[in-house]
Amino acid sequence: MRWESLFADMEAQLAAGRLADVRADVAELARAERASVTLGARARASVGRPVRVLVGSADVIEGQLIDAAPEWLLVATSPVRRALVPLTAAAAVGGLAAHAAPAAGAVESRLGLGHVLRALARDRAVVRVRAGSADLTGRIERVGADHLDLAEIGGARSGWSVAFATLRAVQTG
Repeated sequence: MRWESLFADMEAQLAAGRLADVRADVAELARAERASVTLGARARASVGRPVRVLVGSADVIEGQLIDAAPEWLLVATSPVRRALVPLTAAAAVGGLAAHAAPAAGAVESRLGLGHVLRALARDRAVVRVRAGSADLTGRIERVGADHLDLAEIGGARSGWSVAFATLRAVQTG
């Protein structure tokens, strides 16, 4: 009887040790998975949710997230107004889902900021461009690899070339 209880105790300890190892492995895998999640992936999983996007030092864009891609967010701030926010301009985003969307497909990965801005230029939409501390209104004339050319409405004849790196938001409506 003593031997049986000794072996049973040893087997229980071994099983408990294995269980602890499995739990530690699962926790480590979960941490590694969370470490690989991008803000864009969480944003893509949050389409349809109300969000708050902090751009600049104190400017908040609030509304429903209606689309997202690896480089940008599109927020409906009213039934007719939209704000395109480069992810690089988002200092903080509130209201995102805790989980991430699956990796973007080949087509979605190519829908960069320039692609969306070219669509606005093609539509000849009047936009409000917030870049750095500037607030400009006009039509996007051309979109380059790293900038857009904006023709101001009632403004300077030469317009403005705005670097993507300075964009905080492009608003329509």
